Amino acid sequence: MEKFKSGFVAILGRTNVGKSSILNDVVGKKVAAVVNKPQTTRNAIKAIVNRENSQIVFIDTPGIHKPKSKLGDTMNETAWESIPDADVVLFVVEATSHEIGKGDQMILDKIKQAKVPTILVINKIDLVTKEQIFKLIEAFKDEYHFKAIIPISALKMQDIDIVLEEIEKCLKEGPAYYDINEYTDQTLRELVAETIREKAMKLLQEEVPHGIFVEVEKMKKGKTREEKPIFNIEATIYCLRDSHKGIIIGKEGKMLKKIGTYARQDLEKELEEQVNLKLWVKVREDWINNEKFIKKFEIPK
Repeated sequence: MEKFKSGFVAILGRTNVGKSSILNDVVGKKVAAVVNKPQTTRNAIKAIVNRENSQIVFIDTPGIHKPKSKLGDTMNETAWESIPDADVVLFVVEATSHEIGKGDQMILDKIKQAKVPTILVINKIDLVTKEQIFKLIEAFKDEYHFKAIIPISALKMQDIDIVLEEIEKCLKEGPAYYDINEYTDQTLRELVAETIREKAMKLLQEEVPHGIFVEVEKMKKGKTREEKPIFNIEATIYCLRDSHKGIIIGKEGKMLKKIGTYARQDLEKELEEQVNLKLWVKVREDWINNEKFIKKFEIPK
């Protein structure tokens, strides 16, 4: 009988390379916000994949970027701190890159220092020629000895099983850290906030999304008039300035209603129950440099 393996896998990469999409693909459920905009993930989100002979705990870290605020510094720090504690690193790069850029080189240098077994995942191969993929593989091969190099398309869910198999090869014998029915260590409140923020980020104008933060104020189970179970949820979307508040609410409240409708639809699928969602918008000027708020994004020591 094959021995049971387990371990923690840190997903690292620059912003917008598709880390959260890969995470959601391997888990088969939405645990991380997926938006075609950089710096989507702010916390190190854990997701659990249970296989026949292994349990893989993924840590989806914030994308590495040039920080312009205390929040940005904290996000980068969260990503760097995940490397030494990981059993395996999944280093995600874009197939559209023609060479190893500064951001990828910075991550590579950190991996070299930590000496953690690393798998290189080249994502978005559906956007480029095979020749470009081969060139990129050769460039990275010359830089570091990866346990495996896997070209994939997270958007099309191609070769995700190969990623899991290669990770499993790198793991050591160990126990299951979580119950086999669990797929994330995020609390229900965190999942709700993440869902609302994702919808807001998809719908809002370019300058607004990264200045928002969602806090769930109230989450209570109740019953409808027909005695059916319902989740009553109240949440606040914080933004940086009054002009942003106006954009989030929209003309006659239409944008806020749209965000709420899309978030409610996703939550009802996830919770498998009816949801009554109420949203408010408040201004917290310069919260991205406010210590009290930034602490919410730090990894507990």
